[in-house]
Amino acid sequence: MARNPAASTPRTPGFALAARPAATPNEPERIGVPAARAVVTVLGMLAAWQALVVLFAPPPFILPDPLRVFRSLVERRDLLLAHGLVTIAEILAGLVLGAVAGCAFGILVAAWAPARRWLEPLLVGSQALPVFALAPILVLWFGYGFASKVAMATLVIFFPVAIAAQDGIARTDPVMVLAARSLGLSDLQILRFIRLPLALPTIATSLRIAAAIAPIGAIIGEWVGAAAGLGFVMLQANARMQTDLMFAAVMVLCVIAVALHRAVGAALDLCLPWIAPPQPGESP
Repeated sequence: MARNPAASTPRTPGFALAARPAATPNEPERIGVPAARAVVTVLGMLAAWQALVVLFAPPPFILPDPLRVFRSLVERRDLLLAHGLVTIAEILAGLVLGAVAGCAFGILVAAWAPARRWLEPLLVGSQALPVFALAPILVLWFGYGFASKVAMATLVIFFPVAIAAQDGIARTDPVMVLAARSLGLSDLQILRFIRLPLALPTIATSLRIAAAIAPIGAIIGEWVGAAAGLGFVMLQANARMQTDLMFAAVMVLCVIAVALHRAVGAALDLCLPWIAPPQPGESP
């Protein structure tokens, strides 16, 4: 009598995680479509920018044309590269520290009742405080160097990640928690095997958002006080009426932000493939 392979496959406890479908022959086309849309969007924005310059003819120190900005980008590439590397280092350090500290804080507040009673109001109330107002204090405490910019980027990232982690864990289905307790699982085991896995999609979304807003903290810190970085370049160019250089620094910062967001998204898709968003043409 033939055995059913499906019936002989052992079942493991836990949640069934749906794997993403295998790559299909038209996968390169589906990957190329978003890139083509991005190129068209950028070209459209450049065309609109050039149209504004042609129609209203503003002075170059008010709104330079795209060609002038591109020329400044090429001619000052060494300057922009050197200061861009400083900003990238600040952003990456702040992103790692803010994400780790935010996840740990959110898990602590959600999983431990005393911490929730004492620290949750502090976490919620801190959102009413403008982060920009803390920048001078951080510069006063940590100086004009690397540390104050990392601290600023960490603060910008910390609160969204902490709130997302706390909310994701707190929203665990109570029926699942009761069922786990009836099976003899401890609170730590419930956190590890049920609450935390179910909160991973929310935490992953917060990390994608954190990657997009990470440059804000570093640039704010550089505006308040710095001797290097793209924010420093913007301030110096603005003081000298070099608007084309200032726009070039903004464009470099935009490229850094987009690249970081895509890199974090790709890393999350690789580490957590079961919660990766569906690609165009895939069923959710």
